[in-house]
Amino acid sequence: MRRTLKTLIVAMMLAGCAPTGPEAPRAGSDPFEVAVYDGAFATIQQFTTPGGVSVWLVEEPSIPILSLRMAWKTGTTSDPIGQDGLTDAVTYMMNEGAGDYDTQAFQTRMEELNMSFGCSAARVSTACSASMLTDNLENSFELIGLAYASPRFDPDPFGRLVRERAVGLETRQTNAGYLASRALVEALYPDHPFARQISEDSLAALTPEAAKAHKDRLMSRDGLLVTAVGAVSPQQLAPLIDAMIAGLPETTERAAPRPVDMASAAPAPILVDLPQPQSLVQFIGPGVTREHADFYPLAVMNYIFGGGGFGTRLMDELRVARGLTYGIYTQVDPDAYLPVLAGGGTTKNESAAEFVDAIADEMTTMAETGATAQELEDALLYLIGSYPLSFDSNAKIAANMMSLRLDDLPVDQFDRRNERISSVTLEDVNRVAATYLDPARYTFVVVGEPEGFTD
Repeated sequence: MRRTLKTLIVAMMLAGCAPTGPEAPRAGSDPFEVAVYDGAFATIQQFTTPGGVSVWLVEEPSIPILSLRMAWKTGTTSDPIGQDGLTDAVTYMMNEGAGDYDTQAFQTRMEELNMSFGCSAARVSTACSASMLTDNLENSFELIGLAYASPRFDPDPFGRLVRERAVGLETRQTNAGYLASRALVEALYPDHPFARQISEDSLAALTPEAAKAHKDRLMSRDGLLVTAVGAVSPQQLAPLIDAMIAGLPETTERAAPRPVDMASAAPAPILVDLPQPQSLVQFIGPGVTREHADFYPLAVMNYIFGGGGFGTRLMDELRVARGLTYGIYTQVDPDAYLPVLAGGGTTKNESAAEFVDAIADEMTTMAETGATAQELEDALLYLIGSYPLSFDSNAKIAANMMSLRLDDLPVDQFDRRNERISSVTLEDVNRVAATYLDPARYTFVVVGEPEGFTD
């Protein structure tokens, strides 16, 4: 009897642990081969459509909705020099009219079909997502296919995009988060493609014609990755996908950017003036990719140090004990091109220097004395026990599967994750704390009117 996704999630939450081991994918006997991975969090069917599209599907017959994710490994770093913002313009315009449908007609048609469709871009990927009733699959896929084949890029919605981005250029100059991020970028990797950003000149250079041409460089039939969750079988889904992408170019050239080689940490905090009553502090240091042996120990250590909200070392000392902030956090980002351990928080201008020193002191203390057995136990219980909440909707499951695919992770990653978390020892945590929490590895930036810093 086939287990439903809901049953699997409930079982995992009750058990509070990962399965002892995954089942090997088994081949199906359909016209195209379907490999089935029967994991604890989801039964994932993997197949390639007759048109050559690679698909991961989770059938969920109890919910008559299909959540769909489609992605390519080309993103904003593909923008031509002098046209930063072009990929953003493409994704913005993808649901602003296609074929005979102008913007209003396209939106009205989506409402009639009870569906949604939209696209977005990151530095090295472009993605589109859709949600639809399974009763309307054919018509919904047809509308998405029209957007892929014949997007309009009409002047009126394109002009709206330009106006919105122009407002963003103005407001970002008073946004403390933006100013802090830019200061870190300029200090650590100013010449890397990740440092590029939209400007007044590049915005002025954008045209509907350029965006329409760039769309074909981003989206093609080859390189398309699809994840789907809903009441649909591989045999139903495959022809719908192939018909949907028939209007895309067959192939395009893709070039991945080089990994970031960050400069050495700034020797002193970088101060950015912004008239406001509080100072924003951000800090960043080198981390590791997900494939690195230190990744899971680092994730557990991070939860103890600053990633777990209330009860972390930083919150207990800087908020509860010393009253320097309402909140402070750290996070591990295992980005394949720019892996970092970063964090931030806010404090009063007059306590800015004390706040930075206190963060550095807590890094040193954690590196020298390590975590306790109780802290490790609490971290493992939370990180393992809360994980099933990432799978409580079709949309979350489809998005999580796409994250695996874009990161070239295996289909059993969901199950392996908890196994690897649970295997982290206190020795592992203390080892990575000593390695990665050296304050000298971190660049600090302070945005506001901070006090207490010497020239």
